[in-house]
Amino acid sequence: MPELSVQLYTLRAALAADFDAALGAVAALGFRQVEPFRLVEFADELRAGLARHGLSAPTTHMSLGQGDQDKTFALARELGIETVIDPHVDSARWQAEADIADIARGLNAAAARAAEFGLRVGYHNHHFELESRIGGRHALEVFADHLNPEVVLEVDTYWAYAGGADVPALLRQLGDRVVALHVKDGDGSLDGKQQVAVGSGKLPIWEIIEAAPDALRVIELDDSQGDLLEAVRVSREFLLAGAA
Repeated sequence: MPELSVQLYTLRAALAADFDAALGAVAALGFRQVEPFRLVEFADELRAGLARHGLSAPTTHMSLGQGDQDKTFALARELGIETVIDPHVDSARWQAEADIADIARGLNAAAARAAEFGLRVGYHNHHFELESRIGGRHALEVFADHLNPEVVLEVDTYWAYAGGADVPALLRQLGDRVVALHVKDGDGSLDGKQQVAVGSGKLPIWEIIEAAPDALRVIELDDSQGDLLEAVRVSREFLLAGAA
């Protein structure tokens, strides 16, 4: 099975308190991969901490619609990152195909520039790219039609579910363009506090994974009522046990 990763945004409070200790805690759970967020902001901490704790970062979240793309791509290459994923484009821009096509043009251009650094570019969804429908199709599917082949997707399976998608069917439709999944669980609502450890909520986790079996599995909770590090631990154990 693909290795497991964890989106560090899950542990943002712990990182803010002691970045290195938080990375150490992740490594102590058995993770060897992480997905950083706000890459440039945390450049120094990642340079030191990833190597110290035996961690790699095949993917990262970093906005590509603002700031210095070359700085982002140079740092990603330095840290051994392979895919830079834009984590969010405002929901208002997903309501009409012309705007969706414009978003795709921006990512296509970013991908061309990233290729000069030996990197690729991707996009991560929230609920509104699925909630919005264009001609009876999810806006995310329309978006994929406008992307160049080299631009990939990281499907946040929880937000896709919350947006009304049949997530396994969506993944099969998007096919090999999906290179990573945010694997998360909860009650399927838009309330992040209702998210729980993977396997403890209502999402059809194994049907989702079977629909994209080769995608990197990235554990994430946007929030929770319980301890987030413990939820990450339980999520990891559930996914490893189910894949054994």
